[in-house]
Amino acid sequence: MSILIVGSLAFDDIETPFGRSDNTLGGSSTYIALSASYFTDKVEMVGVVGSDFEQKHFDLLHSKNIDTKGVQKVDNGKTFRWAGRYHYDMNTRDTLDTQLNVFADFDPVVPLQYQNADFVCLGNIDPELQLKVLDQISKPKLVILDTMNFWIEGKPEELKKTLERVDIFILNDSEARLLSGDPNLVRSARIIRNMGPKTLIIKKGEHGALLFTDSGIFAAPAFPLESIFDPTGAGDTFAGGFIGHLARCETINDLEMRKAVLYGSSMASFCVEKFGTEKIAALDLLEIEDRYQSFLELSRTDN
Repeated sequence: MSILIVGSLAFDDIETPFGRSDNTLGGSSTYIALSASYFTDKVEMVGVVGSDFEQKHFDLLHSKNIDTKGVQKVDNGKTFRWAGRYHYDMNTRDTLDTQLNVFADFDPVVPLQYQNADFVCLGNIDPELQLKVLDQISKPKLVILDTMNFWIEGKPEELKKTLERVDIFILNDSEARLLSGDPNLVRSARIIRNMGPKTLIIKKGEHGALLFTDSGIFAAPAFPLESIFDPTGAGDTFAGGFIGHLARCETINDLEMRKAVLYGSSMASFCVEKFGTEKIAALDLLEIEDRYQSFLELSRTDN
């Protein structure tokens, strides 16, 4: 099944207690697409970049069979840039600089050949743009959406309107509390699911993730890593692994969504082991399956 991904492509300057990496390839759609590409060869991207987005970056995406016909290139502009510094616990970060550049005028146009996409994954962008994308898609089998506190606080009504057309909503625990207005995650999930998406995933960073469906709650552990270099893009990488598994198995039910959460968690655990997209751009299927099996072993109770 084909996956359409819409979001940002960016360059990041990242500083952590363990090093720094400048001019690092990033952006929500980049992480999602690279992660999903290990599960299906039908990944399509819509986004915008400037003249500073070099051919080598396109070559990387193309090497993973990612179709970039929907990526607009503005010759007289610069690509979206972000700079941030992580604190010692790696859960808190300070944004040092944000330059929207060509992303400020981004008007997503979905190419005709993408409009019949089976799955649509909407990265963290303006909810009005997310809705505009959905208006261009014929009959997707599944729509997944991500967001952040900036849009929850700045465009709550627009976000809620978009959520009415979403099947699966992914956000972190602080965002869930902010959107629902309730400190309890179980109650928050019920409130948010009443806004439209029947399936909700709440990411809890180093404490794993929760999947909420009509059938109940599934709790996935986080993978215990000795070395975490950079958490940037881990959430987007999770989304890519999640939707990638569902596209690969071509089945959407509770069991496969639980597996998809573990595959998403597996991909996210790889992402944080190096800066930017370096690790997830250089994986193989055996590594991914081994990490998935390791996740299964974490919760086993038999011998």
